Amino acid sequence: MKKILFVGAEVMPFAATGGLGDVMGSLPAAIKAKEKGNVDVRVILPLYAAVNDYWRSQMKDEVIFNFHLAWRDSYCGVKSLQKDGVTYYFIDNEYYFKRGALYGFFDDGERYAYFCKAVMESLIRLGFYPDVIHANDWQSALAVIYLNTKYRNVESFEKTKTVFTIHNIEYQGKYSFSILGDVFDLGPENYALMRYDDCINLMKAAIECADAVSTVSPKYAEEIKTAEYSHGLHHVLYRNSHKLRGILNGIDYVYYNPSKDEPLAKNYDRRNTISGKRENKLALQREYGLPERADVPMLAIISRLATHKGLDLVQEVAYDIVQNNDVQLVVLGKGEARYEGFFAELERAYPDKVRALLTYDRDLSKKIYAACDIFVMPSKSEPCGLSQMIASRYGAIPVVRETGGLYDSIKGYWVDNGEIKGNGFTFANYCSWELRDRILAALGVYYDAPQYKKLVAKITGTDFSWATSAEKYMEMYESI
Repeated sequence: MKKILFVGAEVMPFAATGGLGDVMGSLPAAIKAKEKGNVDVRVILPLYAAVNDYWRSQMKDEVIFNFHLAWRDSYCGVKSLQKDGVTYYFIDNEYYFKRGALYGFFDDGERYAYFCKAVMESLIRLGFYPDVIHANDWQSALAVIYLNTKYRNVESFEKTKTVFTIHNIEYQGKYSFSILGDVFDLGPENYALMRYDDCINLMKAAIECADAVSTVSPKYAEEIKTAEYSHGLHHVLYRNSHKLRGILNGIDYVYYNPSKDEPLAKNYDRRNTISGKRENKLALQREYGLPERADVPMLAIISRLATHKGLDLVQEVAYDIVQNNDVQLVVLGKGEARYEGFFAELERAYPDKVRALLTYDRDLSKKIYAACDIFVMPSKSEPCGLSQMIASRYGAIPVVRETGGLYDSIKGYWVDNGEIKGNGFTFANYCSWELRDRILAALGVYYDAPQYKKLVAKITGTDFSWATSAEKYMEMYESI
């Protein structure tokens, strides 16, 4: 039986802030379901304060021990629970993880060095020696590095292979070499491995050490080998391109399910998507004080409000779109002050057309996915993107830029002998007039009832579940 261990800093539904947590919460269970009894899948993560009592009540104590990280003698407790056939381990250390947020602390480097060494020490005490350790993003990069630099002399780890997945290359784990020994417990013999651009770079070292390197879409795997997208790591990735592959993420079809979602005013499935969306649109309009009109096309943006999400393009066309078209626009998200201020001002200018909901709430996001007719996602870069897949699951027409996972998941609409091709509207160049053109094209299809009905059927019929991706991950594991 193959044994696979996922190592990550966040996992849904226990503690998560974004796409990494969604993937870590879905992929292990999808692999377990696909392979049934042929694979032992386990996941290990920190026991954050954010993990609530519902989950804590289901945990059992596995082991308690102390270990050394450089000069520190550190406590470690390991708890576990079972969910969907997967074993989840939680690393308990309140000094490092009982905090008000998951990330953003001055000692994050030390926190995740502790976590990664605790992973390796825990495996020895649990007697679980994986065939594959699959680490994710810079916070778990040291699990791959420690295996190669400190634990290969443990006989049971001799055949363990490693995968390192890049979810977002912008965050690489960069630190001064002054803390190589004191914080990361690595000696001068590891200087060359850890060095990139005259500093420690944890992601670079994990790429060098891993047997396979993956990222979350085929297009992004190609993009990050170029200077435009790599945030400086293209030389390393090009040198290791024989290891690199892109596997498109999926979404959790149980969690994102318009036929059963409790937050929705009206549940619906593929057979009654359009009528169901209209009921949810009316409910959202009523809840947030917009004119109650089932016939008006509702545009939505659900995003972190940041430039790389393409919001500078939205800023350039929003007034034109809202002023000159019979539409409503709902924006959900938080982020840079200039975008929060822009959307708040847009709402003040058009109170009967715009709602700027400057927060983030998963239940509210589902209400908006279910209510909107057109979903706008013009990212400058997007490793994979899940929102366009979720919007499609709920029957909204996606309008996206052709980058990263958006390129791999959404193909441009056109008609061939009466047959609809593609599952959304796309544009290639990073310019606002192309975004405006594609939004107007989507509005044109919305008002053509027969074509709109066919396109919605095509969109909701696109398979964004984890089944295909899980198979590709297993193929990658087998290849190493």
